[in-house]
Amino acid sequence: MHNALWIRSLGGVWPFHGGCMHLTHYTDYALRTLIFLAAKGGPSTIAEVASRFRISRNHLVKVVHSLGKTGLIKTERGKLGGIRLAMPADQIMVGDVVRKMEVNFHLVECFCPAHNQCPITPVCDLKRVLEEAFENFMTVLDRYTVADMVGEREPMMALLQTPESNGPALKGQTAAGVT
Repeated sequence: MHNALWIRSLGGVWPFHGGCMHLTHYTDYALRTLIFLAAKGGPSTIAEVASRFRISRNHLVKVVHSLGKTGLIKTERGKLGGIRLAMPADQIMVGDVVRKMEVNFHLVECFCPAHNQCPITPVCDLKRVLEEAFENFMTVLDRYTVADMVGEREPMMALLQTPESNGPALKGQTAAGVT
């Protein structure tokens, strides 16, 4: 069993393992979608992104909807529709994406006064220390763009090949789907 500190917030409970703050799957999928669109260099579909990352299409629909509402991607419905970046990848800051996708940043109970029942809050410095750590975390994310996350397009796209695109299949997977 892993030793973990569990971080509770209004949106749920997430593990904090070995000094790594975990973002929600929602934010992870948003970042992956933006990175994929930047690496591909053109329009795509929700189905393609879901297939390439082997993630739930239904969940990705919600993520893409939010990305569209926040102006990070453009979406077009219909037979010729799809998704694409709304601006160049070098203008999309990773920190901005995280801020737009995360529901809250209540790392511990005392971050949310409405739900804080911790009796030592008035004399405890944990909140101040975690706020400082969080500010530093976001400062680092603010230094990078989605384009920085892509690096070289070809190696990234090679890793995201699917059986349908003649790339290597996962163990137990065929071009028709999972065996």
